[in-house]
Amino acid sequence: MLTAEQTCGAFLDALASKAPTPGGGGASALAGAVGAALCTMVGNFTVGKKKYAAVEEDVKALMAQAEEVRGELLAQVDADAAAFAPLSQAYAIPKDDPSRGEVMERCLRVAAAPPMAILRLCCKAIDLHREMLDKGSVIMLSDVGTGAILCRGALLGAALNVKVNTKSMADRAYAQAMDQEADALVEQYTKVADQVYETVMGRVC
Repeated sequence: MLTAEQTCGAFLDALASKAPTPGGGGASALAGAVGAALCTMVGNFTVGKKKYAAVEEDVKALMAQAEEVRGELLAQVDADAAAFAPLSQAYAIPKDDPSRGEVMERCLRVAAAPPMAILRLCCKAIDLHREMLDKGSVIMLSDVGTGAILCRGALLGAALNVKVNTKSMADRAYAQAMDQEADALVEQYTKVADQVYETVMGRVC
């Protein structure tokens, strides 16, 4: 389980190990949290500067939202691991066990929930970077672009972890509804993140 005292190295060791968790979902959540933290960092280099006095309250609001998203994404690292555990056990149920289908379906829904939450949170973080691009300190532009691209990658990773679970669901209507939401968010927010990144590249290069 991820704790505040755990080092980055310890988490990466666990991620690289043969243990089933943390995995792609937890890694996506952590990458998104890092991206959100960069939004707050840019804000911290903006508030208190006379040049940005007109947007200071807006920037403070962005920072508060970024910190909320960061905390929620960090919590999803453990939520994803906890949600996968019962599914891992369900796969071991003999295929001729009459309860297997019901148990698997329930566990698949539980396992799909954290990556969907991660996906939605990364979209929020990308929106924050889009606004911070225009209101944050110009000397921090590269950090805005970096944050947006980290969240983009986290978003795509989360979408993969949604799809790997919905693919096996028996309730196709439920699965398709999740897939459609994931696809729509990926379509919309990869473009937003790319726009932020390209704008930053155009300004700094």
